[in-house]
Amino acid sequence: MLDIALVRAETPGCAQVVHFNNAGAALQPRPVLDTVRGHLEAEARVGGYEAADAAMDRLTRTYDSVARLIGADQSEIAITENATRAWDMAFYGIRFRPGERVLTSASEYGSNAIALLHAARDRGIKVEVLPDDEHGQVSLDALRATLDDDVALVAVNHVPTHDGLVNPVADIGRLTRSAGALFLVDACQSIGQIAVDVDEIGCDMLSGTGRKFLRGPRGIGFLYVRREALDRISPTFLDDRSAEWTGPESYELAPDARRFESFERSAALQLGLGAAAEYAMAIGLDVIERRVTELAVRLRTALEDVPGVTVRDRGKRRSGIVTFTRDGHAAADLVTALAHQKINVRLSAQVYRYDGGPAPAPRVRASVHYYNTEDEISQLVRAL
Repeated sequence: MLDIALVRAETPGCAQVVHFNNAGAALQPRPVLDTVRGHLEAEARVGGYEAADAAMDRLTRTYDSVARLIGADQSEIAITENATRAWDMAFYGIRFRPGERVLTSASEYGSNAIALLHAARDRGIKVEVLPDDEHGQVSLDALRATLDDDVALVAVNHVPTHDGLVNPVADIGRLTRSAGALFLVDACQSIGQIAVDVDEIGCDMLSGTGRKFLRGPRGIGFLYVRREALDRISPTFLDDRSAEWTGPESYELAPDARRFESFERSAALQLGLGAAAEYAMAIGLDVIERRVTELAVRLRTALEDVPGVTVRDRGKRRSGIVTFTRDGHAAADLVTALAHQKINVRLSAQVYRYDGGPAPAPRVRASVHYYNTEDEISQLVRAL
């Protein structure tokens, strides 16, 4: 049973704001905040390297915490500066041949879309956009029809940043495995709000972040690379973290996913990432998913009763991301007006469609999390 009062008591921000921007950066719980702050204070007292040495066991345990969070082995986890760097390390590390095809969705995150376009121009690959099905999700029929031997990669998001849907990534994984293509999942918006299991999904690579629904600090992320796919991806750059210099003209890659890491990053944030993963698992990902789903349904239902408000979410299965518009009011103005009442929402991030279709009108994005309450939903609705 989820103790909402306890969770909110452990979340200092709950006393300050009504926070419906969990898809941007969730409010950190006290154990995460204390972990990060404690290590920064240790660095100030004894020095950065010395503090890291003293915390080495805990830093190492972060790999195990993240691995257990997604059903992986700790050797398949790399800790990165952010999720964009994680996704880029996977994508740019693939040894594409000119003319090979990459399949993606129309709702990819902007950074991913730019990388795909860059590789098309720089490496001569062909990027093809899978159409949506009738629910707005990636069309499995279209994927099945277009998968063949020259598809090197399928790269899709689990949960788009701008919409309420959840893509059927496990079904996509089964199709890509049968075709022999690599499968890269952007899980930034699903980690921490939906139970994620990489074996169930069947992905070869998955990127995640600390700051969103996982409730970790900003400036830290991770990359999962399936052990069997490790040698099909070459790191885009190396340093003495990702490889060992073995002689004047030789080096050896790290034997596991840490070959995708760089030496210099924040030890405090890495510890905070581990603390966030442990906090989520202590509550239970299934418990979190049920609570988030229930709150999102309640919010959508309440919004539909507000005159002039239209809920814009799609998807056969929906997440905690709720998007809406209101007649006669620009979405950006609504975001600002709600902020004046200490209600945090965000302007929907998608301003284009990767398939060249018409961009959706700007929307308000309200993303719920398990520490939100029914009273907070009522506050938002009253404010609208």
